[in-house]
Amino acid sequence: MPTPFRNEPITFNWTEDRVNAIKKGFAQVRERAKETRPLRLGGERDSDGPKLESINPANKSEVLGSTIKATGEIAGRAIEYAHDKFTNYWRKTDVELRARILLRAAGLIRTKYRDEFNAYLILESGKNWTEADADTAEAIDFLDFYAREAIKLQGDRQPLTELPGEDNNQYFIPLGVISVIPPWNFPFAIMAGMTSAALVTGNTVVMKPASNTPLVAARFVEVLEEAGLPDGVLQFIPGGGADVGNVIVEHPLTRMVAFTGSKEVGLGIAEKCGKVAPGQIWIKRTILEMGGKDAMLIDEGSDYEDAADAIVKAAFGFTGQKCSACSRAIFVGESYDKVVPLVVEKASKIKTGYTEDQNNWMGPVIDKKAHESIMKYIAVGTKEGKLLLGGKAGDDSGYFIMPTIFGEVKPDARIHCEEIFGPVLACLRVKNFQEGLDVVNSTEYGLTGALYSRNAEHLELARRDFHVGNLYFNRKCTGALVGSQPFGGFNMSGTDSKAGGKEYLLLFTQAKLVSEKIAW
Repeated sequence: MPTPFRNEPITFNWTEDRVNAIKKGFAQVRERAKETRPLRLGGERDSDGPKLESINPANKSEVLGSTIKATGEIAGRAIEYAHDKFTNYWRKTDVELRARILLRAAGLIRTKYRDEFNAYLILESGKNWTEADADTAEAIDFLDFYAREAIKLQGDRQPLTELPGEDNNQYFIPLGVISVIPPWNFPFAIMAGMTSAALVTGNTVVMKPASNTPLVAARFVEVLEEAGLPDGVLQFIPGGGADVGNVIVEHPLTRMVAFTGSKEVGLGIAEKCGKVAPGQIWIKRTILEMGGKDAMLIDEGSDYEDAADAIVKAAFGFTGQKCSACSRAIFVGESYDKVVPLVVEKASKIKTGYTEDQNNWMGPVIDKKAHESIMKYIAVGTKEGKLLLGGKAGDDSGYFIMPTIFGEVKPDARIHCEEIFGPVLACLRVKNFQEGLDVVNSTEYGLTGALYSRNAEHLELARRDFHVGNLYFNRKCTGALVGSQPFGGFNMSGTDSKAGGKEYLLLFTQAKLVSEKIAW
């Protein structure tokens, strides 16, 4: 049995050795820039076909590398290969063998490849150094945590009420082929988490990485293979959602879809999985982690300085491109006039630019489409609130947008209600605490939220009525840790899967009860 789980520490203070390691990582990424990473299809490396290029969002002219781009026909074959491998091999393997592969992979990332992955995250997704290291640390956590939980799930006899004369046992068995569709904003942690949870429970995986960040996923597949993952258990097929994504969702041999991304795509997957395809003999399962419009509610008399720090970090960390990011701050009574100026002052000091430079805290948004969408929302915001900071694009060598804050926003404003997914914060004023809770709960989302308060009655009221999957008191609304803060949300934020929690692996299994009459 492995040692007890401990979260991987995140790097905040960079030693000279770690700085040099990151720089070596940048060189390693660029050394492979001319490579085309192959598909993993039926146990083979397929290097034929069109390419999917990965562009540095901080430097639009830099191609970081490419992967082979799968087609719908390839996606169909991938599902069939995965189904065959599941039926004839992987489901029959011992859970401890599967767990050892995850633990080896975690060890390799921790000791050999950590800063290479950090370099990929900085260059391919635009994260700053600590945000990148947090992504890598969370990937390690998922591998370590799910390996241990899988052993517990399969190794312990599940408690059942004993019956005289019978031997009753309940087992959690794998489902089959899992289609994994991860996002670009946590291209390592979430991708590794969904993939490893599926694999360690005995399922085979068809993984379509995010088109913006395929290189991180390709490198992770290489590490899994180095850790001993057998050929054919994981099919790696980068490609577009309209062809590859739809096929691996709709195919009758797909048993389950694990998805993180936008509400619109997630609802489309739910609808597709609700239809039984010809030849399909099961009801497809889904894990859908979708959007957020997360609020921080600031009560009168709370720690205003700490609240301002938390709002800025939660709103502008990774350029506001977290589903858990604080995109609206709601202030009770006098707290608006006390805290909003502090938020504006602190946000005005954020250094924005190319995050390969360690001094820049906020980098680019992910691509042209995101940049255009966010700038349109900023234009809307100038009509719906008072522009307090920013409102402009940054250096046009990349997809930069300056930290933007709007004040005196009303609850029915689009910038308060709609997910923007960028460095835009809406500040609202409410008269009392109950009105604040009403505004908090007024959007269609329910992912994360935070309350700053010293009022015990208000804390308990929020514990009951602040309707989100992850609620934090007197801290920021981002930064859930595996094992301690299982993550997932309500309403249009998804199926509340609680990734990183003890129950998560149950979603990738089905319970089988075997009852034997004792004849001896």
